[in-house]
Amino acid sequence: MERIDSKEILIRLINQYQNLIFSICLKMTGDYFVAEDLTQETFLSAYKHLDQCPKEAEKAWLCRIAGNKCIDYSRAAARRVVPAEEGQMHSLEVPDSEQPLKQVLNSEIMEELRICCNALPPPYREVSIAYFLEGKTAKTIAQESQTGINTVKTHIHRAREMLKKSYRKELLQE
Repeated sequence: MERIDSKEILIRLINQYQNLIFSICLKMTGDYFVAEDLTQETFLSAYKHLDQCPKEAEKAWLCRIAGNKCIDYSRAAARRVVPAEEGQMHSLEVPDSEQPLKQVLNSEIMEELRICCNALPPPYREVSIAYFLEGKTAKTIAQESQTGINTVKTHIHRAREMLKKSYRKELLQE
């Protein structure tokens, strides 16, 4: 009976927090595919240690696991880098054959995000474009738009929720 309960709990956690965990991993690694892998690893680790999950703080617990997975990944990547002499630095660059693929995938993701941002209603459209696409901080947006910082933060939060919903609809339509 316990095994079924843990599977149900895991399914609920995945359904409830997968987007949050993925966004944390993406933000920390900067790589879409690595973020997908680390998201899966996060939920696998959570499943293995479900008995340690504090019921009142499961969101924070999962975020902590995701953060630790990303840190572990970064440390492992740093260990794989071999110090080279100054004349050999060109050999550490990403092979040219992989660069176009990465650029195309990143541009496709950014274009999808741009389309979703442009579909938002006016107060959220501008904030989402500035925050998610242009990378401006809430403070900068508030200064440029002469709006209160808390209002901008609220607009960012609401825009994020609207973007999640519109992105989910796109995934369901595919």
